[in-house]
Amino acid sequence: MLMRKVPVFVPASPWGLRLPQKFLFLLFLSGLVTLCFGALFLLPNSSRLKRLFLAPRTQQPGLEVVAEVAGHPLAREQESPPNPAPAVPAPGEDDASSQANARRRKGWLRRTHPTGTREMATAARSSGSAALRPQEPSIPFSFDFHAFQSRLRHPVLGTRADESKEPQSLVRAQREKIKEMMQFAWQSYKRYAMGKNELRPLTKDGYEGSMFGGLSGATIIDSLDTLYLMELQDEFQEAKAWVEENFHLNVSGEASLFEVNIRYIGGLLSAFYLTGEEVFRIKAIKLGEKLLPAFNTPTGIPKGVVNFKSSSNRSWGWAMAGSSSILAEFGSLHLEFLHLTELSGNQVFAEKVRNIRKVLRKIDKPFGLYPNFLSPVSGNWMQHHVSVGGLGDSFYEYLIKSWLMSAKTDVEAKDMYYEALEAIETHLLNVSPGGLTYIAEWRGGILDHKMGHLACFSGGMIALGAEDAKEEKRARYRELAAQITKTCHESYARSDTKLGPEAFWFNSGREAVATQLSESYYILRPEVVESYMYLWRQTHDPIYREWGWEVVTVSGLVGGGGTG
Repeated sequence: MLMRKVPVFVPASPWGLRLPQKFLFLLFLSGLVTLCFGALFLLPNSSRLKRLFLAPRTQQPGLEVVAEVAGHPLAREQESPPNPAPAVPAPGEDDASSQANARRRKGWLRRTHPTGTREMATAARSSGSAALRPQEPSIPFSFDFHAFQSRLRHPVLGTRADESKEPQSLVRAQREKIKEMMQFAWQSYKRYAMGKNELRPLTKDGYEGSMFGGLSGATIIDSLDTLYLMELQDEFQEAKAWVEENFHLNVSGEASLFEVNIRYIGGLLSAFYLTGEEVFRIKAIKLGEKLLPAFNTPTGIPKGVVNFKSSSNRSWGWAMAGSSSILAEFGSLHLEFLHLTELSGNQVFAEKVRNIRKVLRKIDKPFGLYPNFLSPVSGNWMQHHVSVGGLGDSFYEYLIKSWLMSAKTDVEAKDMYYEALEAIETHLLNVSPGGLTYIAEWRGGILDHKMGHLACFSGGMIALGAEDAKEEKRARYRELAAQITKTCHESYARSDTKLGPEAFWFNSGREAVATQLSESYYILRPEVVESYMYLWRQTHDPIYREWGWEVVTVSGLVGGGGTG
């Protein structure tokens, strides 16, 4: 009836449709077909549709992985990275032919790429078990753990009979007391906060925080090596079981590249090298892969924060208004990342370290010093503030340890360390009127005559590197290490509580004491005791054990009725 009311009536087609209607129908049909084929062939992640309509095709294994990792070094020939364990054969080194090596490399690329997530999730849903834990795939590698253990200078567990000239009964009693303290701390954490990142001792509950992007169990993973070395077998097995069953990496928050690296990856790698347990190696490698987006910058200098969900990155807002990366953060990746390459065969980790060093060696350094703020966009220093304490500290530590842990083959790390140490000695080292040696901070040529508690690791670091210094410098560095460690001990001895402050000054007739309320606190930092430990190992002077025991007793943990 409607058609009859139209003034200009056109007879209907045999389908009962006029020409304009047929045109609209065909237009709709063509649009639908285009949409379907576009979804099939053009949209990403359409493998299910393709399996329905397309015949299987042979694909060279591993190439899709190379494409997804920007600049993946395995996709091209390149120089070999600094090697953290040269006595161990590199992946494929023992193969009978290069063809076998190529097959292994391609197979490794295919197997190490995260796969099966969607299928495993579907299986979990269909079985109705939300608690089903996906099995970690194996990551083949050529690292010989037993050969590694056989090359250690001393056994990992147990003590040597000639370790100390002190009465063994005293040493043993102190050692057992420290183990008792560790057991108390572990049992309290297990009771009130198991699986959380921290235990709040006053409210007796767990705390996650936002530093780790949703990762849990920081205390557990950070404690693995300590529990093992203390031979607390039951506690170590509890920690290992938690890592196997509950440490999941499918998180989506923002994380600190530095903190995740030193606490989680460092803890997992230490546990693997101590035990050879595969779960620690595999988790460390996969977590390392999640940190790689932090390096997506014009210079390759990583930004401080990585988003696990979006794979984006950013700098800390407080770091020069969000424009800078921090020397201590991007400079403290050498050890873990070189060993991730060693344990996975994936050269991308070592490539990141190599690029950071390349930028740092190329850039002009004021008087040979390394400022703390660097633009990851331009590769230029953003502020001439130099500190061996906070913001700079572990960069120097990682250089000398990279040299030592490479069986003294990482010459680049060695050269960078000793060049930096000479600049520090020339421009930052001072002796107070009272005879205390300290390392000042430098701001554009002006010295702040203070040391932070964080800078007190340097005594141990300098002692550690003295052996490989130029011959004429060795005795000087050993003495310098002892003097700096003594100064840091004085910061403890001169405080009312006998615990060292966050920062201490050398001015206005006051030496090695905090002069500001904002610096008069102690937050369980380990740097001073760390230097005691290194100096004890180097010299076996009993004074360092005595100083270490003082820290235990004055903390109220021994004989003072404290509960930790």
